[in-house]
Amino acid sequence: MTRYRKSEPPGSKFATAEGARRLREELDFLWRIERPQVTRAVQEAAAQGDRSENAEYIYGKKQLREIDRRVRFLRKRLEGMVVVAQPPDDTGRVYFGAWVKIEDEEGNETELRIVGPDEIDPARRYVSMDSPLARALMRRSRGEEFTVEVPGGRRTYVLTEIRYEPGD
Repeated sequence: MTRYRKSEPPGSKFATAEGARRLREELDFLWRIERPQVTRAVQEAAAQGDRSENAEYIYGKKQLREIDRRVRFLRKRLEGMVVVAQPPDDTGRVYFGAWVKIEDEEGNETELRIVGPDEIDPARRYVSMDSPLARALMRRSRGEEFTVEVPGGRRTYVLTEIRYEPGD
């Protein structure tokens, strides 16, 4: 482990109320349900004798380490998290938590929500506020045109809708 830690991206401490709730639920599940079950399984495997060739014991210990690592990560994330539960005063501009519709040059519309990095979910159309697209959208108003640098080159979009409401 190094003494020098990477600095976190600017949006890494933000989460929507739904995102923070999901992280708390995951932490609670791991700590109160998953970890005790795995601990019991490790104790039962250890009672069988020789631990050096006991696959259930070795696997159980590995699971415990992974659970403990995730629990430490979640506790640290939740400790400094800024939960954004209210829409901004100026709902005519794009800020964290906004649902937006954008239209590309070919007329294809895409709807997405700007969320924190712990909430990214392509299936739900949640993009990180640190992504190039979200950064280009921030503080824009309906009807504004903007350009984003993507792997295939530059893409131009028009912001067609902004709304603030809880997630799916």
